[in-house]
Amino acid sequence: MISVDIPGRGMLQLKYIVLDYNGTMAKDGILLPGVEERLNQLSESLEVHILTADTFGKCRSECKGIKGTVQILAQPIGGDEKEAFVERLGAEHTVAVGNGANDRLMLAKAALGIVVLGPEGTSVQALQNADVAVKDINEGLELLLQPKRLIATLRL
Repeated sequence: MISVDIPGRGMLQLKYIVLDYNGTMAKDGILLPGVEERLNQLSESLEVHILTADTFGKCRSECKGIKGTVQILAQPIGGDEKEAFVERLGAEHTVAVGNGANDRLMLAKAALGIVVLGPEGTSVQALQNADVAVKDINEGLELLLQPKRLIATLRL
């Protein structure tokens, strides 16, 4: 678990991380450098879940070294599925990470929503529903590896 007390907001007690794959962790279906190592570090504190429509069909093979689960969405849009997944885990203990319009619901539902301004762009709807915006996935994962960094960004 990762715990951090955010002045004016309260205690975040995170047990799960739910990530979108394409555009968030990957570019053109290929896992971005540094993501596997950081997620494996985080897996010591958080249960790792990767949700994807798997547009390029590469997610399972690209993520085989990550200590976590990969779930291929039943629907190509997937926004409702992602939100329901966060709810089933327990939204109050979940950090969601994404970049697309279909991530907006899980970003809003999770205790902490991190939107990635990555190489495949970022949906304005996702940006509006997140708590934190980062310029790349590794910066977002670093915030969780060094959670006191969140205090400066999120304090009220």
